[in-house]
Amino acid sequence: MDLLRYVAFSTDPLGGNPAGVVLDATGIDEATMAAVAADVGYSETAFAVPRQDGALDIRYFSPQTEVPFCGHATIATAVAHAQRHGVGDLLLHTQAGPVPVTTSAGPDGAVVATLVSVEPRTEAITEDDLDGLLAALRWSAADLDPALPPRAAYAGAWHPVLATASRARLADLDYDMPALGALMARRGWATVALVQRESPEVFHARNPFPPGGVVEDPATGAAAAALGGYLRSLGLIELPAVLTIHQGVDMGRPSLITVGVPADPAAGIEVTGTAVPIG
Repeated sequence: MDLLRYVAFSTDPLGGNPAGVVLDATGIDEATMAAVAADVGYSETAFAVPRQDGALDIRYFSPQTEVPFCGHATIATAVAHAQRHGVGDLLLHTQAGPVPVTTSAGPDGAVVATLVSVEPRTEAITEDDLDGLLAALRWSAADLDPALPPRAAYAGAWHPVLATASRARLADLDYDMPALGALMARRGWATVALVQRESPEVFHARNPFPPGGVVEDPATGAAAAALGGYLRSLGLIELPAVLTIHQGVDMGRPSLITVGVPADPAAGIEVTGTAVPIG
């Protein structure tokens, strides 16, 4: 097995979100994938199997579970594939559905990847679930930003979106991991998207990921896509829009995610970022 290690959404190996990447996982069974992901210890390791038409079947494993879609590992896989086979268009067949990715090389040679998510969805969160989220996060209702109401958002994986108006509240993350993990497991949520809106198109984000055995993700492309769909469905941005999401800053792993939100309510959300090898 040729296991690669990349950092996504950063040009600095000390920033961004690390991901394991196996570009050819042909013949590797699910148990082995899960064991390798647990050994690697990153929030996700991607296992790709090349198809005869040039596309890739891909699966994503965290140290404790499999997720249907992962944004940062998709960006890492696309960049790794481009560096071996050349830039261009690549189709990934995920468990959430087909995800097209386009890679290009900048003037400095760095490869940038843009994925297009599956069609996003947004749903209400019950009062009981919201109470459970707030209790596990050790937040209060007064911490929430009334301009950005709580919802569950999907663009390949489900994420409850909770917004605070206070950057200080976002920076002070100290949550009950077992309680939050149990609630998320019951609801099938991948991460919790905690956000603070700096300006109409600039956000700060943090993403607890207890179901995967990870306290926090430094960059979460799937949640960024879900956030774009959430904002569009609730009419909270002017369309089309380009969002800038800063994540990982409070962890010491700064990440930069660019999100394109088309005006078409059925169109997938675009997530753009770089990736660089580790070591």
